Amino acid sequence: MIRPILSVALAATLLAACGQKAGEADNTKGPVVAASETPRNEAVDTTPTSGDPGPTAGANSFTEAQAKSAIEGAGYTNVGALTQDANGVWMGKATKAGKEASVAVDYKGAVTAS
Repeated sequence: MIRPILSVALAATLLAACGQKAGEADNTKGPVVAASETPRNEAVDTTPTSGDPGPTAGANSFTEAQAKSAIEGAGYTNVGALTQDANGVWMGKATKAGKEASVAVDYKGAVTAS
């Protein structure tokens, strides 16, 4: 019975003696990682695109009111009635900078004009 108690007391004494001193900052650093000279995998597609690709077809879960809000959020006014085409894209007419344009909202919420 005394032997296990002495073992625990000895372990506690060693931990206290070898532990961090009070008032010292923890200066431990993470593992050393070798930095690559060139990136192996770009996180973002940085290839330039030419022109506006237009709306992306896909199942659209926006209501007409939400699509209208997206168009207005893109700076358009006088948004007319919107219809959804077979590709799931909301389409209609709106005005921006005094000019009427055909606008579309795809399933991602991207607003494009033509």
